Amino acid sequence: MNLPADPVFYSVATLAIVLVGLAKGGFAGLGAASIPMLALVMDPVRAAAMLLPILMVQDVVSVWAFRTSYDARTLGWMLPGAMVGIGLGWWFAASVSADAIRAAVGVVAVGFGGYRLIRYQPKSGRMLPQWIGSVWGGVAGFTSQIAHAGGPPFQVWAMSRGFSHTVFIGTAAIFFAIINWMKVPAYVALGQFTWDNMQLTIVFLPIAILSTLAGVQLVKRIDPDRFFGIISVLMVAVGVALLYAAVT
Repeated sequence: MNLPADPVFYSVATLAIVLVGLAKGGFAGLGAASIPMLALVMDPVRAAAMLLPILMVQDVVSVWAFRTSYDARTLGWMLPGAMVGIGLGWWFAASVSADAIRAAVGVVAVGFGGYRLIRYQPKSGRMLPQWIGSVWGGVAGFTSQIAHAGGPPFQVWAMSRGFSHTVFIGTAAIFFAIINWMKVPAYVALGQFTWDNMQLTIVFLPIAILSTLAGVQLVKRIDPDRFFGIISVLMVAVGVALLYAAVT
């Protein structure tokens, strides 16, 4: 196997993959920190392509668990916008340099990390017009394509709908499972599904599965607010580091 030898790479990548697993295990949204972290030690587009099959494997479990708890209308409004956003994300990644993509990922990380730190929550009693769901779906598709960070845009709109906890989680699980499949042609077109990349996927997949199972247990014992606060600060710090690396 043709794998990197740098121990720093494996340390950072392992932490990023653990965050992805914890996100799927119940700490929804932690996965947004994974690509910014990976972009510090590898090409950001390659990092996203390496991570995509892992996300798709985990989607099978989450969709099965919440297959009867979802809002079809939300999916109907958001998915067309997400398709457009994914197309724009593909065009962006194909048109600019790796440093420009690092800068974009850095902006996403700082923006979403800051969003969580100020703890903005849309009021569930104030229903936004349904067509806005397509706009937020587009934002989610774009940020998901370049950084697998579609969670916060999805939450901004979906949380305004007043869903129960299970319907919210189930709708999110199905939404991201579908758009992860939508992203496959884009990464094929970018030439990122190489054997070298898939070897990394194989290496990190067991870690992702184990951390998902750990997340299921930890979410019952750890205060999520405190945990998210730490990760949000980390996201902002990593985002700033990516922006610095991109401009220098």
